Amino acid sequence: MLTQKQKDLLLFIHERLQKAGVPPSFDEMKDALDLKSKSGIHRLITALVERGFIRRLPHRARAIEVIKLPDGMEVGAADGDTASPPTLQTIEGGMSAMRQPAPPPPPSIINSQSVSVPVMGRIAAGTPISAIQDHTHDIDCPPDLLSAGEHYALEVRGDSMIEAGIHDGDTVIIRKVNTANNGDIIVALVEKEEATLKRLRKKGSAIALEAANPAYETRIFSPDQVDIQGRLVGLIRRY
Repeated sequence: MLTQKQKDLLLFIHERLQKAGVPPSFDEMKDALDLKSKSGIHRLITALVERGFIRRLPHRARAIEVIKLPDGMEVGAADGDTASPPTLQTIEGGMSAMRQPAPPPPPSIINSQSVSVPVMGRIAAGTPISAIQDHTHDIDCPPDLLSAGEHYALEVRGDSMIEAGIHDGDTVIIRKVNTANNGDIIVALVEKEEATLKRLRKKGSAIALEAANPAYETRIFSPDQVDIQGRLVGLIRRY
């Protein structure tokens, strides 16, 4: 599943390839999606490559090939074909419309030994994947794993938190909060686009997202670039 920004960019690249035979420049992509900097485009392109929707062609400038489109659309569909991708939808001010993810349903009690918690897609503990997705399925959790409040679960992809005992393939249980203490492991939404699991470090007026793997650098952001989506309260691992 793609975020709306990722889908908008994919369709914009595809339309430009269909009409002009060459992909748009990063500046054109940035303007089309109304982003402030090209770094956001780099993250979106990386996410689309990792998820198998596009690929970069080596030794050629601005060379991007669309491999597949979402929702059953066909790459290379002719104009007027029902499979042809729609144009970017806009709202006032020219910004691409963004679908807000539905809130997770509240946990429900299955029996005295388990609680059903909604799984809301995947979370990056390493290379960025995407923002939190919609409710995909439920997972049963021991009641003593949960504290008061609303909870959801995420499937971990990546190894940036491995020294905190969080491995690729684990399922983390998150309490939904929008504030956290220094040192908490949180779900952070960076610039409304990228969801990541990192340790929170407050450095003066800045926010640092710290990995638990020396192979990954600590990333520093201003407070308006990071939204806290929840705090880690538990972990489930299958062998």
